[in-house]
Amino acid sequence: MATSYLNQALLRLQKRAEGSGSEKLIRTFVDVGPLFSLLSSEDHQVVFGRRGTGKTHAFRYLAEDRKKNGDAVAMIDLRNVGSSAGIYADDTIPAAERATRLLVDVLSAIHDALLSFFIENDIELDLSVAGPALDTLANSITQVRVVGTVEAEQAVASASHTEKNLGLKSDLSARGPSIGAQFNFRSTSGIRLSSIERRSGEEQLYVNFGSTGAAFRGIAERLKGRRLWVLLDEWSSIPLSLQPYLADLVRRSLFPVAGFTIKIAAIEQRSTFRTSGDAGNFVGIELGADAAADINLDDFMVFDNNASRAKEFFQRLIAQHVKAVVSGTDLEAKVPMRSKEIIGNAFTEKRALEEFVRACEGVPRDAINIIALAAQRALENPISVQHVRVAAGNWYQRDKEKNASANEEALRLLHWIIDEVIGERRARAFLLQRGINAPLIEDLYDCRVLHVLKRGISTHDQPGVRYDVYKLDYGCYVDLISTAKAPQGLLPVAGEDGTDGYIDVPPDDYRSIRRAILDLGKFYGE
Repeated sequence: MATSYLNQALLRLQKRAEGSGSEKLIRTFVDVGPLFSLLSSEDHQVVFGRRGTGKTHAFRYLAEDRKKNGDAVAMIDLRNVGSSAGIYADDTIPAAERATRLLVDVLSAIHDALLSFFIENDIELDLSVAGPALDTLANSITQVRVVGTVEAEQAVASASHTEKNLGLKSDLSARGPSIGAQFNFRSTSGIRLSSIERRSGEEQLYVNFGSTGAAFRGIAERLKGRRLWVLLDEWSSIPLSLQPYLADLVRRSLFPVAGFTIKIAAIEQRSTFRTSGDAGNFVGIELGADAAADINLDDFMVFDNNASRAKEFFQRLIAQHVKAVVSGTDLEAKVPMRSKEIIGNAFTEKRALEEFVRACEGVPRDAINIIALAAQRALENPISVQHVRVAAGNWYQRDKEKNASANEEALRLLHWIIDEVIGERRARAFLLQRGINAPLIEDLYDCRVLHVLKRGISTHDQPGVRYDVYKLDYGCYVDLISTAKAPQGLLPVAGEDGTDGYIDVPPDDYRSIRRAILDLGKFYGE
């Protein structure tokens, strides 16, 4: 009966961090390795991770932690910034106008967060002193402009017309003869002025921030030693063409201010932080130089990279979510509240837990959805290996493959890779040479049907060539497990004695990897 109640709790798990309150977010956050130590540093950072890897959860946990420390926090969801976010993607509006509106909306959101902070801390910070600084920032926002080069052409045309007529008239009548003359003269003239605005070539935009940097420095002085943390979440929801201008705003107005820390959460394949200009100039942020990019949540929790760490993380994740969801409800007295008991009662055996962790592929949101689907099938029983497999297959078809099918060519490539890697090589992973242009691979990776295990590995016989190790999602082959077509290992390798075999743990150096390399030229018919 306790298992039945536990399964009810698993069905209630919160799928997204946005729907959770601050207290629940703190209780359900699970640190992994050096993640929070890196994230809580005062350095400017870009945090990469695909959907569902926990970027928003980590940012909201960081925000609550910094608030408790007395700092100011501007947590901004870029999907919701401005009165009408859809206007940023409207190509009928000039790029300069769309970029300007975006920058103004983001600055306004930061201003609002600062205003709320000063109001909440009026006694310590004296709003009468901070108010003028906030007013200066509000005024400076109106000076932000994104400007493009425009060629103007003016044409002047003049025209004149003259008409002369001379006529003689004679008449003989009873009164006597008469002679008359008639002369007509008409002249017209005019000037026509026309102005033409012509945009030739590619319009070069630049950003004029005016006094925003000075306004932020004035605000920093009034924080009295407290730090402002600007957390920009959902960066990749901004159109790619506008992202460099928002990045330039951050670099020029916020990065130089002492006491400000900027963190950006982004999807690597859907982000661009700079665009090049003339004479080596650029607009945006230079990763590594202006901001660190040392956190990628995709690299933390994949089972095939580190099985013990992944298993420990997902056990804690599920246990803490269960405890948070049943707290204060009718299930609190019916569900075990110790982490080991929760996991022990949830699964039939250790192998079922390991199968669940493998099926998650390192993505917390996938883990929560898979275990909820498995609990739905298990009903009053603990979750078995078969429950996990069916749930993972359903989640793959419902979410991952469905997203991949939005791009027909990417879906065709996925099916080709499955046939090539699983069908022909009987493996779960493959190697792809770095530096090649493979946008379809990036689309599949973004859809979480491919996962990166290692980056930039090399071989002794080709020391100058680097490869990335990609793994097919568990859902791609779950139906083949326990059949004659099941994958035999992670990667196919050729032994020193010439025999073929498989390895399940990716090493740092691949001495015999030719069988594992994927040749995309075969897919494109090259």
